[in-house]
Amino acid sequence: MIRFIFLSSFVILFLILSMPLMFIEWIIGKFNMDVKNKSSLAVVNWAFRCCLRITGVNLTVIGEDNVPLDTPVFYVGNHRSYFDILLTYTRVPRPTGYVAKKEMEKIPLLNIWMRNLHCLFLDRENVKEGLKTILTAIDKVKSGISICIFPEGTRNKVPDTFLPFHEGSFKVAEKSGCPIVPMVINNSADIYEDHFPRIKKTHVVLEYLPPVYIADLPKEDKKRTGALILDQIKEKYFSNKEKYFPG
Repeated sequence: MIRFIFLSSFVILFLILSMPLMFIEWIIGKFNMDVKNKSSLAVVNWAFRCCLRITGVNLTVIGEDNVPLDTPVFYVGNHRSYFDILLTYTRVPRPTGYVAKKEMEKIPLLNIWMRNLHCLFLDRENVKEGLKTILTAIDKVKSGISICIFPEGTRNKVPDTFLPFHEGSFKVAEKSGCPIVPMVINNSADIYEDHFPRIKKTHVVLEYLPPVYIADLPKEDKKRTGALILDQIKEKYFSNKEKYFPG
């Protein structure tokens, strides 16, 4: 419980004390958006790293050299924990917008930082609004911003299982031509969700698989890109589970 209290206190204090920074970031954005993107990324990366230190998580990262550095990418991964966002965001080499559920837009102060980071808010109940979000994501990628989404559509609460990947999500990569970088996350729910409300010091493995370019796929696979990527993630997930978390 002590880690939970420390983490909650840090998040609240950061959001309150960073209000002047939000104003500074707004001013910077009026003159140089590239500088604002980099400074917002640095500030939030620092905050996320502090959060992860409080949790005591031991993160093993594999295959980070699979992430192209000269182009924006479309990250996709399995999703069992709120901490998946912190674990993966602290590794991004360029400004990256995450696709979050619409409800996150209502959280004061946090929503400002999320907008600064080019996060997009997806209304899962409204198909028309969902399409607008995908189109906005495509524009973001074309402007040099990477996008990350967890295509299961929600946090999966059942260990060692996977929800189907929503194929519509992959339109971002198809229409922008950017590479898809699959992320495989093992054991992240052991930080918090598997024993709510206690935060536990634990080991998490994050692996980046080689990038996938939809244009290079056979015609029959282009129609099932989500299923193809999910199969890759499943295979590596169980391989890493056997290697790092036996028994």
